[in-house]
Amino acid sequence: MYQQQTEASLSEVHESIDVTKEKKGWKRLLAYLGPAYLVSVGYMDPGNWATDLAGGAQFGYTLIWVLLMSNLMALLLQGLSARLGIVRRMDLAQANREVYPSFINFALYLLAELAIAACDLAEVLGMAIGIQLLTGLPLIWGVSITVLDTFLLFYLQKLGMRKMEGFIIGLVAIIAFSFLVQMVFAKPQLGELIHGFIPSIPNSEALYIAIGIIGATVMPHNLYLHSALVQTRKIANTKAAIKQALKFNRVDSAIALNAAFFVNAAILILAASVFFKSGNTQVAELKEAHRLLSPLLGNSLAPALFAIALIAAGQSSTITGTLAGQIVMEGYLNLRINPLVRRLITRALAIIPAVLCILILGEDKVDRLLVLSQVVLSLQLGFAIIPLIHFVSDKKTMGEFVIKWPIKLLSWLIAGVLIYLNVRMVVNEINKAFSSDINIGWLMLIIVSVVFFIALFLLMTALPLIKTRRKTETARLHANAAVLQKFTIPQVNCIAVALDFSKNDEKLIAHALSQGDKNTKYVLLHIVESASARALGEVSDDFETRNDKQHLQSYVHQLQTKGYTVEGKLGYRSRTKEIVRIVKAANADMLVMGAHMHTGIMDFLYGETVDKVRHQLRIPVLIVN
Repeated sequence: MYQQQTEASLSEVHESIDVTKEKKGWKRLLAYLGPAYLVSVGYMDPGNWATDLAGGAQFGYTLIWVLLMSNLMALLLQGLSARLGIVRRMDLAQANREVYPSFINFALYLLAELAIAACDLAEVLGMAIGIQLLTGLPLIWGVSITVLDTFLLFYLQKLGMRKMEGFIIGLVAIIAFSFLVQMVFAKPQLGELIHGFIPSIPNSEALYIAIGIIGATVMPHNLYLHSALVQTRKIANTKAAIKQALKFNRVDSAIALNAAFFVNAAILILAASVFFKSGNTQVAELKEAHRLLSPLLGNSLAPALFAIALIAAGQSSTITGTLAGQIVMEGYLNLRINPLVRRLITRALAIIPAVLCILILGEDKVDRLLVLSQVVLSLQLGFAIIPLIHFVSDKKTMGEFVIKWPIKLLSWLIAGVLIYLNVRMVVNEINKAFSSDINIGWLMLIIVSVVFFIALFLLMTALPLIKTRRKTETARLHANAAVLQKFTIPQVNCIAVALDFSKNDEKLIAHALSQGDKNTKYVLLHIVESASARALGEVSDDFETRNDKQHLQSYVHQLQTKGYTVEGKLGYRSRTKEIVRIVKAANADMLVMGAHMHTGIMDFLYGETVDKVRHQLRIPVLIVN
């Protein structure tokens, strides 16, 4: 874990796809296509399935208008998110850090993390259910298996952004094909389907599901994600290039998000045509839907396609959820941790409630947890949308690419609708709580939570409007270049060299000698890592400790005979702590270390000594590969 030095969003893949090269026709468009597809998979994750299935089974085609409205909202909001990333070359979290005070940013960060955890919970449960439907494995085993997909992301990142986008598009194609076939089997009634596009909310239960659909479609963390993903394209810093990027990203979003709308609509239509029409209005569970598809459709292929599509949806969404988590942590906190650890933490936050739900409540309650996760997502929407609208409406930072007044009014209208629906739902749920006996502790928690959210919302909304922006260095822009006038070249009096007693030692020592002269003192150090050394420390006297002492003294003697001032130091137990301790005790001016160039899982297994050491020292560290 460390404060990141780079300011680029998703720095590993930032501007990794060069679109500045002259391309013509469809090749120029294809170079920009991709980011919206990674965003779109979040709109068809297992959480969407649960809300769409519940809506179609209970209310037929009545709520399909909510899907259409959500898709139109998503198109506009994702367009604003992409605009922020393309024009200002910063993501939404970075823009928030630039404008808001620390306490507001930290609160927004926690809400964003909560949204990502809720999304990942839906992905875990969806994939586990899909695995169970396809293989018959108990649900709790399926949940455990989902830990393994953590490593898939690192393999895809190693292959490059284009390969990752291709993999996601392949999963989206599997989902779309599966539901296209099932739609053919279901044979929906066209007239009733069209009537479902007339807005109506039959009752409070329909409102709860409608808000879940909106939360599952207009996902808050996707706004962070899209503003970062568009920066994977390297574009020229000219007005023409920015206009072209905005145009092609609109095309990208239109294709990808309408594909996501087709999938969501297909799920709701399938539920309405098969379950609502047959009187199975209480089918709100994925497993129950899978079980009834075959007898009601008279086809055994539909259930298998249903399970395969469910697994594909969960797998594709988990990749984008990981990227969103990286973006919000780096953007808000300017903090980066080992990506594998970051992914494992996110997955643990999803698996723990899933396992507890299965063990305590049973597998029958899992689908309720899916719908609840989507409502949690919806509750976070205002806290992502309002800052986004503020930023793309700011003439000073957006210049001529600031959004026009009609778009601005429409954006605020969408934000108002979403906030109203959420407030209405929260009021309904609070009324239900107060209508029954409620513990005084829960009552106080509800009151404090409501006051906190209202205060945070008002502050977040008002601060950019009254122009009381804190004066700090921006999240992205560097200060003007300093004039180099008088600077002192430091004298290197002592150089520490961390050795691992391998064939690389000679190379390390040679580089260390090149940094000093005959007057420089060299401290050769090595950390003994035998079991005895870890337990006993300096009093260790096993074979490895004795051998390491002899090895180190041999190096010291050879260099001393060549006229260098050298001493050797052995450390024990913790590799990182001991290197730092010895370097500080020697008052060294520089440290020379070797890097073995392992990445990913190897970093996790063997540790990232170089990064851990260099962030604890205030002296130059020369890394020799």
